[in-house]
Amino acid sequence: MSTTTLAVLVPLLPFLGAVAGLLLGRSAPGFVRPLALLPTLGAAVLAALVAFRQGGGETISASTELTPTGSVPIDLSLYIDGFAALVAVLVGVVATCVQLYSTAYLREDPRYPSYAALVSLFTSAMLLVVYSGDLMVLLVGWEVMGICSYFLVGHYWETEAARSASLKAFLVTKLGDVPFLIGLFALAADAGSFEIPKILGTVASGGLDHPTLIALLLLAGVAGKSAQFPLHTWLPDAMAGPTPVSALIHAATMVAAGVYFIARLLPVFAASGATLVVMAVMAAVTMVGSGLAAIAQDDIKRVLAYSTIGQLGYMVGALAVGDRGAAVFHLLSHGAFKALLFLGAGVIIHAAGTNSLGVMSRMDGLAKRIPDAFWTMTIALLALAAVPPFAGFFSKEAVLVAAEHTATGHSEFVPSAAGWLVLVAGLLTALLTAAYATRLWLMAFRGRGVAAPDHGKEPLAMTGVLWLLAIPSIGFGLAAGPISDWFDGGELTPTLVTSVLGTGAAAIGAMLTYALWQRASAKAVLATAAGTGAGAAAGAETGVPAAVAVAAAESVAEAPEVAEVTHDHPAVPTGPAADPGKAFLGPLHRHAAVGFHLDAVYDRLFVRPVRAAASLVRFLDREVVDTYVRGAGTGTQLLGSLVRRAQTGNVQSYLSALLVGAVVLAIATAVLANVNAGS
Repeated sequence: MSTTTLAVLVPLLPFLGAVAGLLLGRSAPGFVRPLALLPTLGAAVLAALVAFRQGGGETISASTELTPTGSVPIDLSLYIDGFAALVAVLVGVVATCVQLYSTAYLREDPRYPSYAALVSLFTSAMLLVVYSGDLMVLLVGWEVMGICSYFLVGHYWETEAARSASLKAFLVTKLGDVPFLIGLFALAADAGSFEIPKILGTVASGGLDHPTLIALLLLAGVAGKSAQFPLHTWLPDAMAGPTPVSALIHAATMVAAGVYFIARLLPVFAASGATLVVMAVMAAVTMVGSGLAAIAQDDIKRVLAYSTIGQLGYMVGALAVGDRGAAVFHLLSHGAFKALLFLGAGVIIHAAGTNSLGVMSRMDGLAKRIPDAFWTMTIALLALAAVPPFAGFFSKEAVLVAAEHTATGHSEFVPSAAGWLVLVAGLLTALLTAAYATRLWLMAFRGRGVAAPDHGKEPLAMTGVLWLLAIPSIGFGLAAGPISDWFDGGELTPTLVTSVLGTGAAAIGAMLTYALWQRASAKAVLATAAGTGAGAAAGAETGVPAAVAVAAAESVAEAPEVAEVTHDHPAVPTGPAADPGKAFLGPLHRHAAVGFHLDAVYDRLFVRPVRAAASLVRFLDREVVDTYVRGAGTGTQLLGSLVRRAQTGNVQSYLSALLVGAVVLAIATAVLANVNAGS
């Protein structure tokens, strides 16, 4: 079978699995899990085979005209270079892991059939984006992913949080898609084609008439899809969906699509130095802002969501300094350990009965209850914090090396200011990343208080996936040398300067967080002891037993914050949590906890004016336009009523009226005749 045929089957298999799953979900429920898993697994195997055959060599391309348009044609085409081949493998592997994990995680969910079908469709759409050589076909996959994310984030539609999050994700990403679509048409108009090879050829020959405008329009769509400032606010709220969906969105689809798009068309963006500076500023603000926000979050999934935003900022920063090899290398590395982090977080949420780190910090022995999640999450957090020799260290260093290269004036087309922005922000983000990774680990696994509930060993379908993803999280960085041949041939190995700076910043962040956690833990113990003593004294005075007095200060049961928790869980005492984030951020903490009030700003700048305009339109429609409509009807009714009264059925009345009318007409005729004669 030819490589082109195999490549066509890669996005087609999950699509067929999705269609079959939707059709047979109710009538043949026994086929749901095989239809969810096997097509996705087949796509992953075929993607790996395509990557093996492509081998980082010549680009695999094939096309056929999809439909005549009369102007710029639309082709059904493949364009598979080293970037596309490896990203497709990532998508297939992560999607397979998510489908396998979901068979156990959502085994009691009545809507699992539709969920599994949507995940398959989501996967197919991303693979279409990866392999497509025509921008219009790519746009189809781009938009299908948006629809799938809407339904999957809103999977628990009974909850207000899920409904609001799905709508917010859809609207914010569509806000970016409008200029994105305009940019695609402008790009095709200048290049005379939607095909990527022809567009790149036009750019190389200097044929773009409006490079800055086109690049900025496309960048707006990327900012929405890849959750970059200022269109990043939808991603933390999207955590209301099932945890496996979060793993898929954050690791291999949706948010990765924007970064991959820029890497695919980097020459278009590089044709405008101003656009590269804008990208660098956007990446720097995104990295630092998301790092600060992550330290202040109590929800474990929101911590990971802000982490994703920051890591995507690293990738956009690498693209801003003109190194798409470093960007895609970090995309691949991040995909492995971020999928592991989210799937591990799902195990923690199931075991603890909550996604609140504050509650987990008041539980003792959670790490012993879920040893597989503990060890694999530790590996993934070390990779996230870029600790050598884990995967995140090598890919993050590749970004910092690219930024240093540009900052020192070694780039021909990127301003050095962009390099300095990315380098400084990247080093500061390395410190913040290590800080929130350390905080998450300490609060989740080193809690003190009541014994964590024991629900037995988690299913093999869940724990096996964790260990599978732990392998690339540990060793993928060793591929930094060979993998450069699949990209543009640039060096992806760390340098001494950036390694010392980056690792030193991470070490400072981790040690500072640990010291603050120890101090917060000591304060929490003292506060708990003081509360217990006060409860005992109150019991002695009132005759109420001390245990009852203490219980009065406890919550009856802290309700799970996500709908996916199905176990019954004991009450967890209220009290101060050992949270080092508050001391780390100081007065910034309350602002960072709500995302620096960006949602409130958008509410005042956009939501309220739009609602006011809608209210005005509704008033005009109901009170003005409808008044004319109702008036026309009422006038007709009145006229009809008058005419109806004239119809009495009396022949004498009709003859009298006819005679009067004839007399009036005769008089009028005589008067007009005299007037005309006199004139």
